[in-house]
Amino acid sequence: MIAPNQHDLWVLLAMALYFIVVLAVGFFYIKRSNADSDSYFIGGRGLGPWLTALSAEASDMSGWLLMGLPGVAYFTGASDAVWTAVGLAAGTYLNWRFVARPLRKYSEVAGNSITLPDYFSNRFHDSRKVLMSTAAVIILVFFSVYAGSCFVTFGKLFTTLFGVDYTTMMIIGALVVFAYTFIGGYLSVCTTDLIQGAIMVVALVVIFVGSVAMAGGVENTVAFLSSIPGFLSGTTTASPVLDENGVQKVVDGMPQFGDAVVYGAGAISIVSGLSWGLGYFGMPQVLVRFMSARHSDEIKKSRVIATVWCVVSLACAVCIGLVGRAAMPDALLTGAQAENIFVLLAQTMLPAFLCGLVVSGIFAATMSSSSSYLLIAGSAIARNLFKGVIKKDATDQQTMFVARLALTLILLFGILIALDQNSSIFKVVSYAWAGFGASFGPLVLLSLYWRRTNAAGAFAGMVGGGCTVVLWNLLLSPLGGIFGIYELVPGFIVATVAIVAVSLLTAPPSEDVVHEFDTYMDADV
Repeated sequence: MIAPNQHDLWVLLAMALYFIVVLAVGFFYIKRSNADSDSYFIGGRGLGPWLTALSAEASDMSGWLLMGLPGVAYFTGASDAVWTAVGLAAGTYLNWRFVARPLRKYSEVAGNSITLPDYFSNRFHDSRKVLMSTAAVIILVFFSVYAGSCFVTFGKLFTTLFGVDYTTMMIIGALVVFAYTFIGGYLSVCTTDLIQGAIMVVALVVIFVGSVAMAGGVENTVAFLSSIPGFLSGTTTASPVLDENGVQKVVDGMPQFGDAVVYGAGAISIVSGLSWGLGYFGMPQVLVRFMSARHSDEIKKSRVIATVWCVVSLACAVCIGLVGRAAMPDALLTGAQAENIFVLLAQTMLPAFLCGLVVSGIFAATMSSSSSYLLIAGSAIARNLFKGVIKKDATDQQTMFVARLALTLILLFGILIALDQNSSIFKVVSYAWAGFGASFGPLVLLSLYWRRTNAAGAFAGMVGGGCTVVLWNLLLSPLGGIFGIYELVPGFIVATVAIVAVSLLTAPPSEDVVHEFDTYMDADV
């Protein structure tokens, strides 16, 4: 039996080895990434199918996949978690099927766009850069929030594993991500994403299989979970009985649940969960991977890889949360604590060094996403605001300097957001997800498939979608009932209506824009 301090040392050793590999990748790509801003921000459009696929998925899922999603399943049962996973799996496939290849072509045809704001500006020939500036501000706001959610994961993980100070470890984790993003740029981020994507799926499978055995097998697990009202239902949500401090009550070692909660006969819960899939059409960290693919002909192979990875990972994540409740019924008694179920299972089941490697999967997910958020937000400030609006004749070196300065400021803002260790990773991510999905999703789709879309409609859609998400979340969602629906749904609808209505009520796009739209799919890129 390994003594506790020795156990911690072995876990730390495994995680330290992982960190060393990640930082080494960053240093390896210093020269290639510093060649020019195209290489730093988009890797010179040289990603092969495996790198494109796993980089897109790993940067997308974040620590939310290994902590947030299992936490929801553990605390309130299958309904919200399962429908969210189904929506995400469907959204992943549809995004690769209908957006990836057209966007890869159009982004190069439209002025060799290397960021999403670039694409919007070039797609609609927006010489005043209104679309570029608006998109850059939206990215800055929501990615700063997103980065904060990732830093929360760092702090929670170290606190759960070693009982150390949350704030200190949260800041250390954030600085490691900052270091290899600052140094190596896009190529280092994508290469570490490939490594991290593999670690994530292996970690999920190992913990899922082990948790079933720990809970006494499939039959015992199902029997226990079926005894909790609404826990395994697809239309109701389990309702933990909480005390005045928000902690679930326990009687004789058994957590207490009330009657299952039904929202609109289950329709609101189902629609809200499935609507997560809509968010994919507007996720900058995923869309930029499509734009950086080596060739559009390789997208189909990437789609298969990404979809399989996504389905396996999501299924394991949900099942870990569900089975974890049977294996450790009274171990985690608040919604925030429940997000640690993956870590606790790994600590309980695995030898120290292997536990460290598996738990590195959480770091893999979190580092993958937060590095993408920092890089994309930095590129939005440097390339789209600084070079696009403020100093149009800026050199590559000046643009990259501003990008790295922006990374530093976003890092500090994200750390400020993450200082609250009781914040829910799932809730923070869901808010930012809705913001991007509503602001950019309808516009991306209509820019690729509706030739009548114009710049005025694009602006109305971005602003209308983003504002709807913010206002719905702050003012209407607390009212409950029908207003309890996920804010992405009304935001997506408002943005779509705004784009169509304003485009039809204003002047049609120029002949050059229409010609570009009619011929972009013929490009051999």
